Amino acid sequence: MNSIVCIKEIPDPEIPPVKFKLDKKEMLRVLPPEGIPSVINPYDEQAVELALRLKEKYGGNITILTLGDQSAIRIVKHALAMGADEGILLQDEAFSEADSFAAAYVLSRAIQKIGGYDLILCGRQAADWDEGLVGIQIAEKLNLPLVTQTHEIETANGDFKIKRAIHYGYQIFAVSPPAVVTISSEAGQPRLPSGWGIISAAKAQIPVWKAADIDADPGQLGIEKRRRKLTDLYIPQHTRKCDIILGETPAEAAVKLAESMRKAGVI
Repeated sequence: MNSIVCIKEIPDPEIPPVKFKLDKKEMLRVLPPEGIPSVINPYDEQAVELALRLKEKYGGNITILTLGDQSAIRIVKHALAMGADEGILLQDEAFSEADSFAAAYVLSRAIQKIGGYDLILCGRQAADWDEGLVGIQIAEKLNLPLVTQTHEIETANGDFKIKRAIHYGYQIFAVSPPAVVTISSEAGQPRLPSGWGIISAAKAQIPVWKAADIDADPGQLGIEKRRRKLTDLYIPQHTRKCDIILGETPAEAAVKLAESMRKAGVI
């Protein structure tokens, strides 16, 4: 079984709040925190883990694919250290400022170039913007079946048997390959890279593909082609206010409390 796993580099979700800063000029982007490297999106790391379990059970090859700048090589090598076979970085000035739709277009073009895949895995969403659009759009652009929020995959009679998490349980789908799945947190904890895996990944040469390498249409890229425009980005300010409700008796205090809550619109 040959799998392609799409991953994304994001700011470390565990950064201290004091390190979280926005661009003071336009306030439309998060500044990389000094001294704290970016990490692989946690949901994408779970997608790598599920691909590795499938490889251990059924054999095959795992290709890691990411769209980003040169620093994204770090997360590709992290996936290789976990046990993936090869990785590719999509980096081009034409890809900058890509929204989720443009990113899905670029990734789908690269997937078509790779070919020979049975399964495309993505995290259910990215932990920075939480949109959950890229995997869905890849399936749309490649005209492939899609199952979201997946946490378990098996093969049966040539089809995939895919378990999808829902609020009160799960659903099971039979899907013919090739297919796209987005992986949910129910897939479980990703494995830690082994020492030998880290050493091997450090030596790996990661190919970089440009727009011309995947025959990307310039008309699908660029700021002017974005489907939506970010108009504001801000750090919320939290304030606290405490009112002391007094009364001659508990019943009187309870009435005053209810009146205060009704006035505040709480009840």
